[in-house]
Amino acid sequence: MELVFLAVLFLLMIFALTSGFPVAFSLPGSAIITILLASGMGYMLEGDIGAYFAHDGPKQWLSAGVTNFRSLYWIVERDTLIAIPLFIFMGIMLQRSKIAEDLLISMASLFGPVPGGLGISVVFVGTLLAATTGIVGATVIAMGLISLPAMLRNNYSKSLACGTICASGTLGQIIPPSIVLIILADQLSSAADQANTMRKELYRTATGEFSMPSQFDVVSASAGDMFMGAFIPGLILVGLYMAYILIRALINPEVAPPVPFEGKRDSAFLKGVMLSLVPPLTLIFMVLGSIVAGIATVNQAGSIGAIGAMIMAGYRLHDGKKHAYTPAIIALASIAAILYLASNYNLNVKSTTTESDQIGIWMAVVAVLFLLYAIGWSAWRAYKCEDTLRGVMIDTVKTTSMVFIILIGAAMLTSAFRAFGGEEIVKNFLTTLPGGFWTQFIVVMLVMFVLGFFLDFIEIAVVVVPIVAPILLSNPEANITAVWFGVMVGLNIQTSFLTPPFGFALFYLRGVADKIVKTLDIYKGATAFIGLQLLGLAIAGLYPALVNYLPLRTHLTSDTSPPPVNPKLQACLENYAEISYAEGAEALQSSIALARNIDFDLLDSDTAKSLSDSIELVANSPALLSALLDAKAMVGDYIPDYKPMQGRVRSIEADIRKVQQTILLREDDVKRTQDQAEKAALNAKIETLKSEQTSLQDGIPTEWVSISGEFKARNDAMIKARRTYQNNVDAAITQLSDIQSILAGTEETAALAEPLQALAEPLQTGEIETTMAQIKELESSMSSIAGVSKIKTLLSKSRRALKKGEDQREKAIDLYQQAGALYEQNIAWRQAAQASVLPQLSTFKTSLDETVGIRSQKKLSIEQAKFVARCQAGHEDISVYF
Repeated sequence: MELVFLAVLFLLMIFALTSGFPVAFSLPGSAIITILLASGMGYMLEGDIGAYFAHDGPKQWLSAGVTNFRSLYWIVERDTLIAIPLFIFMGIMLQRSKIAEDLLISMASLFGPVPGGLGISVVFVGTLLAATTGIVGATVIAMGLISLPAMLRNNYSKSLACGTICASGTLGQIIPPSIVLIILADQLSSAADQANTMRKELYRTATGEFSMPSQFDVVSASAGDMFMGAFIPGLILVGLYMAYILIRALINPEVAPPVPFEGKRDSAFLKGVMLSLVPPLTLIFMVLGSIVAGIATVNQAGSIGAIGAMIMAGYRLHDGKKHAYTPAIIALASIAAILYLASNYNLNVKSTTTESDQIGIWMAVVAVLFLLYAIGWSAWRAYKCEDTLRGVMIDTVKTTSMVFIILIGAAMLTSAFRAFGGEEIVKNFLTTLPGGFWTQFIVVMLVMFVLGFFLDFIEIAVVVVPIVAPILLSNPEANITAVWFGVMVGLNIQTSFLTPPFGFALFYLRGVADKIVKTLDIYKGATAFIGLQLLGLAIAGLYPALVNYLPLRTHLTSDTSPPPVNPKLQACLENYAEISYAEGAEALQSSIALARNIDFDLLDSDTAKSLSDSIELVANSPALLSALLDAKAMVGDYIPDYKPMQGRVRSIEADIRKVQQTILLREDDVKRTQDQAEKAALNAKIETLKSEQTSLQDGIPTEWVSISGEFKARNDAMIKARRTYQNNVDAAITQLSDIQSILAGTEETAALAEPLQALAEPLQTGEIETTMAQIKELESSMSSIAGVSKIKTLLSKSRRALKKGEDQREKAIDLYQQAGALYEQNIAWRQAAQASVLPQLSTFKTSLDETVGIRSQKKLSIEQAKFVARCQAGHEDISVYF
């Protein structure tokens, strides 16, 4: 019966959507009606409202619905959706202020004389508008009203003109900042958590180990990651559009003839082009650049975009009037002043110590007040000129409300879908497809593409993605990233705006196009660009580095980047170390030779031994790395023999688990039923299932034990070699750092002489409590000085002896004298070694940064981060470890 109500759920949803009922109410309405039907039928026929639910009935569904609702709004860490109204406001403000019109006119005059130039200018403007507005409807309508008449007037092919405008308008769905990418990031954040749980369970089932290595974790995708991941594929799509128009114009000039510019290309022309082009480019740079540089989060970048759009609207709506550009000039000057002050003064009020910094803070306050004045002035203009601000705010609220209501409705629909066991059905269907992960992925992409003919992008993103994403992300066979999957989905559902019969971009253009343009012309024109979008999708699929590289590089070079000891980085860092060792072999041996020539007699015995040991550890590192690489090669060489049989065995084991689960269900049925005939029939089924289970177990190849054992032995050898190498290099750098800290702290150690000597008299005759306090104070001052722990320990023992009373004063004095003697020895060799040994040691340690010292850095260098980003940008099959 669960399947019946699952079918009812989908039929209701399809009926509601195709009948024109609002999406925001179709999704939750279908879920609520189906839940009520199933609950009522269960109560009437079975006496249990949860009888026809796969997962505990309505209570479970309601709990899941409330949980999803709370996760949208009430979890502080999940603030991704805050950016949506900000970017919507930014886009509508730019559209209402006629920035798009200025761009189209300027670019058409600039590119017109080139074959296909008008079409190329439409794509170029569509790209800029995508990176500033991201509103498909507004972009298509604006270009349809301005560019389409001009293209038709200059004898452009109707289908090419219509297809170019529709396709260019949809670029806002994939070029950041994009509302689609923000929604996908939100959906993928919870999907990645589910996928990680599923992968851990898969690892436990396959290996019997309860703890999965962290390098196998599924990593979530933030909105910033999605923006960076979609950037290069978006530009590739733009390049494909432009190349198609240009090539078609060159092959057949009649479809896109060049349009000569009738005016003069003088300073006035250049000024017009610059005024229409530079401000949007500056806004794009500020919004996306702040995210890439790690200066701002996506939400903060959205705020920058919204304010920037309002300032641009302020001068554009006041164009031709007195002081039109004054607010924008004041804003730019204020921002420049703030940046200058931030780079030259300490503007943190809590940590300000100098009068100069206080002056800097007051100047920054003045600059901020001027910036607020410019923003307020621009907002007032937007409000007074054609009531633009009010219209933008109303449209922003409408669009944002629509998006959020759909998100809540989709959460309810997804919960109902899971309550009826739909998720298990999808999972079983996908996992039983022949061909493994890539077959599953292609099927999902095809389903999304087909759904794009009938559904909007938001419906696909919030209904389909939460169901299929955990299944695909958890699969270790391809080990895809959430960013790559999200961008692939974004590229796919971008076609939903172009695919007839319900492509929204087609309807937008049909609404503003001249009557001489037939609907068939629009459909024909869109078809070629759908093909180009699918080509872009294929390129991003075949070359995942195009998507993954920028997010990885941005993450690894940010202030919050993981340290080099992070387990996820080790495989790539080992490859980097291999290259560094090979290229710097002579330099490394030379550094080791120089280190061995250090005058060890200047050091005390313990420090000299530690330095000698660390040098030998450094010398051993190349051999240990070579052993690790050999062990990795042995594992890699064995995988072709191991993986095919592993796949067969894991498939058989999965079938065995399904049979075992069915046996348990039938045994429960036997316990519940009182009918003897039914019991006999159930027992017969159980015996059949047990026979099937035995048959499956017999199907496991006899050589599996030896083959899996050999793989495990090789993998264990690799893990041991990796641990040995890591322990070696970590110990080498740690010991060198400790010695360096000891020598660097010589002056601080020398400063202890006076307070140490000052304890002599109090220990002889002073008050016990006062003397103990003095010793305690000296101990505290020694806590931050390296290499004085033994002296500190003796002083601590002296204090504790003194605490026992007058009869222990002599013991306390003796311990103090031992501390003093040890201090004299310590400071003597430190002062002798500081001048000669410390520079040599520092030079030696610095020479190891690219080899032995990689793991000991606080963060990766830029070159190391680039290498690791390139290394991790592909998808690695890790299924052999499951």
